[in-house]
Amino acid sequence: MASALFFYLFAVLAVASGAAVILAKNPVHAVLFLILAFFNAAGLFVLLNAEFLAMLLVIVYVGAVAVLFLFVVMMLDVDFAQLKAGFVKNAKIGALIGGIVLLELIALFGYRGLSLSPAMSPAAPIPAADSGVTNTQALGQLLYTQYVYFFQSAGLILLVAMIGAIVLTLKHRSAVKRQSIAAQVARGPATGLEVIKVPSGGSVIPPAAKHPEVAE
Repeated sequence: MASALFFYLFAVLAVASGAAVILAKNPVHAVLFLILAFFNAAGLFVLLNAEFLAMLLVIVYVGAVAVLFLFVVMMLDVDFAQLKAGFVKNAKIGALIGGIVLLELIALFGYRGLSLSPAMSPAAPIPAADSGVTNTQALGQLLYTQYVYFFQSAGLILLVAMIGAIVLTLKHRSAVKRQSIAAQVARGPATGLEVIKVPSGGSVIPPAAKHPEVAE
């Protein structure tokens, strides 16, 4: 009884949070509703005895992805009027695709039924009830033995993608002055000190104008 109550609680909150992500006008509020949806989905994973997936959802998505989305939304100067114009322009296509997906879901539930048959019930994640191996241990043994090369390859691909994204988005602006450690260390009396005889009624040219590499 308690598990069914928590299931309906987490499920309703997850669906409501997902709808609020789409319907929220403020992007910051949308990201916060997304975090709430992640937490409710993690609660559903806990009810399915998949505690590793629940912690992975909270740590990775809530702790990294959602916070990154929040900072990006807050730091970028997004033209929301243009976004709304594009949404209105593609509303008919989106409604058509959403209707097709809804009809497919209705057909699926009508064919399978709301309850899972014994043939459709998922297998237990733990190898045996009396083996003493938890879900996390079984998943770790499977990843780091049978699928270790695929696991390492996925990590390498993500690392290359992260470096590529940084290289593509990092742009040096020419109008910004930057510190040059090598130019500062190489300064001597010839470049750091200059005696100028100023004529009557004349002006002094700043040293940075003669040596711009020092100011950069």
